[in-house]
Parts: sequence; C-alpha cells; structure tokens
Amino acid sequence: MKYTIQTGINNPILRAISEEIKEINDELKDFLLILRRAMWENDGVGLAAPQIGKNIRVIATTQREKKSGKKNKLLGETIMINPVLKELSKEMIIAEEACLSVPDVFGKVKRHKSVVVHYTDPKWNVQKKKLKDFNATIVQHEIDHLDGVLFVDKLVKPIKRFSEEKKK
Repeated sequence: MKYTIQTGINNPILRAISEEIKEINDELKDFLLILRRAMWENDGVGLAAPQIGKNIRVIATTQREKKSGKKNKLLGETIMINPVLKELSKEMIIAEEACLSVPDVFGKVKRHKSVVVHYTDPKWNVQKKKLKDFNATIVQHEIDHLDGVLFVDKLVKPIKRFSEEKKK
C-alpha cells in the first residue's frame, strides 16, 4: 500500500482523534517501518500515523542536539505506540514550528520546555523518556496530530509562509 503525506488544515484524517493500538501484529510492524521510512524520505524530524493516512496512535520521532546556527546533530530515533505525556514542565518555550502536513507555513508555538512521555515500543515493552527543548517540542507536536490538532491551532503569532520569507 502506498502512503502519501496528508495535507491541509481541514483534512478530516488530520482532524480525527486516532485510535489506541491494542496489540502488535505483522500489519502494525509493517506500518511502523513505513512510518519511519516516510519520516526520513520527507526530511521530517517526526511523523505521526495520521500524516500518512492512518488514524492510529503511533509516532516516529528523532532526538537531536540543537545548536544555534548549526545543523541539528541526530542523537537517535524512537517509535512510540500509544504515547502519553505525563510530566509537563511549568516552564514554557516559544519556538518556530513547521509541519509536513501544512506545507509552506511556519510560526511560533508555545510548548512545555520538558516532558516525560510514556509509550509502548515496537517490541511491546512499556517505556518512558524524558525530553527537553527541541526534542520535547517534536513529541508534543506529533502527539497533537494523534488528537486532531495541528500546530497552526496553537500559534502565538500569525502564520508565516516560506514564500513570504524568501522575499525579504
């Protein structure tokens, strides 16, 4: 089956609440590989199942070392089944975000500076991971997709378009 990136702020797939995964099976294992591959092929730092047309609660994420003015060094990647944010810092950050499902748009979003996410890994083991800064933002952004929320719903400043930035 061919999966393509779902786009549009009114796309019903992107706006639906995704279903919890109850068991791991061969179909899910195959889909996890497709999700991971789609994230890399589209130069994403994360990707949620609804973004390729499947309303199930799974995300692929990368963890990166973010340094200002430099390319973000890849530290690892994680597939999270049924991810849930548990511990959210009181401290917030505002950072620029973009999304493969809302092409040519970016803007500033306010998110928790650090989070602890509980999830099941592809071997059906329960895990938890503490993330901060850019990595916390990635996970919050992708989990939002599982709840039918897009980053444009959370903008603290008006939408900017990449084409507008190029004119400056």
